[in-house]
Amino acid sequence: MGTSNATTLVSPEFLERFRARAGGRGALTFAEFMDLALYDGRVGYYRSDRRRVGRAPGTDFYTAATSGQCFGELVMAACIGLLGGGAAATQHEFVELGAEPADAAAGGRTSGILAGVTHPFSRSRVVRVGEAPALTGRCVVFSNELFDAQPLRRFVRRGDDWRELGVKCEGTTLMETELNAVTAEWLPASAPEGYVFDAPRAAAGLAAAIAAQPWHGLFVACDYGKSWTALATETPAGTVRAYHRHSQTNELLARPGEQDLTGHVCWDWIIAALTAGTFTAVAVESQEAFFVHHAATWLERTLATETHPLSPRKRALTQLLHPAQMGQKFQVLHARREAASGP
Repeated sequence: MGTSNATTLVSPEFLERFRARAGGRGALTFAEFMDLALYDGRVGYYRSDRRRVGRAPGTDFYTAATSGQCFGELVMAACIGLLGGGAAATQHEFVELGAEPADAAAGGRTSGILAGVTHPFSRSRVVRVGEAPALTGRCVVFSNELFDAQPLRRFVRRGDDWRELGVKCEGTTLMETELNAVTAEWLPASAPEGYVFDAPRAAAGLAAAIAAQPWHGLFVACDYGKSWTALATETPAGTVRAYHRHSQTNELLARPGEQDLTGHVCWDWIIAALTAGTFTAVAVESQEAFFVHHAATWLERTLATETHPLSPRKRALTQLLHPAQMGQKFQVLHARREAASGP
């Protein structure tokens, strides 16, 4: 199934938290395990105030934000374009969801992608991973690799059934286990024996929760995902992966609380959640296409002023836009919601 069947390097504190959560069941669903490993207040990977993103020692992965201020300027320019200009942008608060600590020495403080960027928004604020945002009025709600970090349910095809995958504890070892058979309208009707379907249901739930809040404006999410059809037919080993010290691994149960766990979002489910929340003009583009389409003026001006082919800003733009780097690997979903009309 593309994962290790048993763990190594599990801390005693994590085992204690696992047993407490599993209780008499003796096992957790994979989604529950992922939630514990990432978001538990004592042992969760994203709850620790340390630097996870970047090229510094001890970090685990890169994101577009690793490109520095250039990414924030690109996002700002694209949002201004989608809003119809700087005058409209001044009426919107920029809210970044899922911001990472700027530095381990910062004591968990966050700066966000607009740190150091001169912007026209009425104000900007950041919300840490796992914190509930409060969204009201006119907003630009932005996230970068937030939805792929939401717990995923995992299922394996056995005969005519889908069985949910879980994690059990035997002594000091965590092991993969198959739980009960599950039926749901969002599971594929059929699949080859042993096919693993990773269902990012929590990501869709997060999109619905964001849409349920009393705000209007622009929603922009940079992430990586697939259509439901692709998840159901093109990923036989599932999409969940672990990242530790810039190495991707299928050892999903190793080092729980000390490594990242992530999986592809289902764009169809995110779109459905936003559409149900009265968002319109919902679109998904590659990261390259999104910035070329909506930040063209900024790109032209920047490329005209950066004459040296190896300037830091040109290198950052190459990383963000080139198809062989982040340009095609990541996608951007954007949508609009207008203010409710009065009586």
